[in-house]
Amino acid sequence: MKKENGRRKAPTTRIVSFFMPFALMPLLAAGGQELHPATPHRHPEAQKLKNPIPSDGPSIEEGRKLYQRNCASCHGPSGKGDGSMALAGGTPANLTDEAWDHGSSDGEVFVVIRDGTSSDMEPYKDKLTEKQMWQLVNYIRSLGPKPEK
Repeated sequence: MKKENGRRKAPTTRIVSFFMPFALMPLLAAGGQELHPATPHRHPEAQKLKNPIPSDGPSIEEGRKLYQRNCASCHGPSGKGDGSMALAGGTPANLTDEAWDHGSSDGEVFVVIRDGTSSDMEPYKDKLTEKQMWQLVNYIRSLGPKPEK
């Protein structure tokens, strides 16, 4: 350390080196993902994705198991956004209503699961296979309002 006027002075580079990781934490917490706008929006590229997994009983059941393990703590046991971890940060989406802030197509729901939307809704691309994510899409669809026939 240098002495200036009889006092020790830490070099600027040491101070910057110390504080830099703290300044980068918000970016690292987001996993480098592009944060989604807070207002409802669509994802045209994601809309083009087609669900390769039939939405049948076995697929929905597998999706339910995955949901209970990975999603229910925040989104709640029945998808209403009222899970016990819901108070830990942001407000989890209610998956049973008609409001889908990040798009409502199967592809858009898949991309939200895969890539996440914020530090509260983290990406699952390193935790689940594509097949499992599509099974989750099928299960989440089974929670929401049924289209009128």
